[in-house]
This record gives sequence, C-alpha cells and structure tokens, in this order.
Amino acid sequence: MLRSVITSAALALALGASPALASGGAHLDKQAWSWDGVFGSYDKAQLKRGYQVFHDVCSNCHGLKLVAYRNLKEIGLSEEEAKAVAAERETKDGPNDEGDMFNRPGKLSDRYISPFANDQAARVANNGALPPDLSLMTKARVGGPDYVYSLLMGFADAPEGFKLGDGMNYNKVFPGNQIAMAPQISDDLVTYADGTKATADQLTKDVVSFLNWAAEPELEVRKSMGLKTMIFLLVLTALFYALKRKIWKDVH
Repeated sequence: MLRSVITSAALALALGASPALASGGAHLDKQAWSWDGVFGSYDKAQLKRGYQVFHDVCSNCHGLKLVAYRNLKEIGLSEEEAKAVAAERETKDGPNDEGDMFNRPGKLSDRYISPFANDQAARVANNGALPPDLSLMTKARVGGPDYVYSLLMGFADAPEGFKLGDGMNYNKVFPGNQIAMAPQISDDLVTYADGTKATADQLTKDVVSFLNWAAEPELEVRKSMGLKTMIFLLVLTALFYALKRKIWKDVH
C-alpha cells in the first residue's frame, strides 16, 4: 500500500521535536514495540485490539483515508466483520443512470470514510480545530509511535501560572503544551473480547500499534525481503571468494 501523501495537518504536527525531547519540553516515553529490530513483527492480537480502540474512540473525529476497509482483514477481522464496519457509514457515489450522485453504504473497496462531510464541518464540530487524518500519524512526527503514545498519555492539569486558551487542554508533550483535543484515553474505556485488561496504558499501546500498522502495513514484508537479500549477498560473496581461490590457487 502506497503511503506518499501526508495531509497538511499531519505535516504541521510533524515539525519541531526530537526523538528524545518533544518541543513542549517533556521527554518522550520510549516504549518497546513488538516490531522494533531486524526480527520485529506486529502482534496481530494487539493490532485487532488497537483497531477496536480506533473504531470506538478515535474514528468519531479522525479519519484514516489511506486505509481501505478490505485491509482490515490483514489484522484479523473476517470479511463479514470488515463489510459490517464499512457499511456503518455512507459515502457519495455516482452518477447513476439519471446522472445524479447518490449516497450508499461503504463497501470493502472504499477507503475509510471520514466522520465528517468536509474539513469545514469537522472544524465546526471541534471548536474550530481540524482533527488530522491518522493514516500517517506515527510517521508524521519525529519520535513516531513513542510521540503518539506520549501525547495520548501526556494530558495533565496545567501548572500554576500557565494560561490555557479557550477550549484548549494542557498536554506535556504537544508543542506549546496546548491542544484542542480533550483527553481521550481512560481505564476500561472499551471491553476487549480477548479478556485483556483495558488499562489506559494498554489502550494507548494498542491503538498506537494499530496506527503504526496503518502507516506501515508492509513492514513485515520489507523486513523479510531485506533479511533474504542479506543472506543471498553473503552466500554470493562466499561463492565468489571460493571461485577466486580456485582460479588463483596456482599463482604464487
């Protein structure tokens, strides 16, 4: 799946931080992600839990426009489950035989349908702030998934003397420490079908894992191909070395 388009909102959030220190002045909370390292891979059970958090919580405001509903089968949803999710929202299609556009339920081939008809409608519903599309969010910020994790866990009461703007919330990690999004994660916010305890920390790790998959679904294939390529090059090098020894063995 190609990931060549970054929304302007996501790009704006991508500026001004380092992996260890966010521009808000707080250190990012480094996590041990299952996909880290040469042999790392996604935890499919975690991806499915993370999708549940995205679906139940995040998708009320945020889009995922670079992911098609059919791609949800890659994280463990059945075809019927993916079809049911797609049909929850309508999208405009057409023209029909009369030349008119019409609304229809989403289907597997559709990209994830936005919760809002357009950006202006999204701003009106969110006190003037435009919720960014989350398709590339773990790639759109220096620090990647650690930044997103730290942001979601970084809400706190504003320190004494800090002036918050109207409708803004204090966040230790977000640049400027003011963010329009209210805290979204809390203990037992969802009930996991696999029995995993839904602590705020677990919910955040799960949804960040899902968002990283959304941004980089080809990660496991890329790592596998890279490993195979390195093994091939090592074998080829050994063969060439043996051939060189064979050809030049009588030369002193």
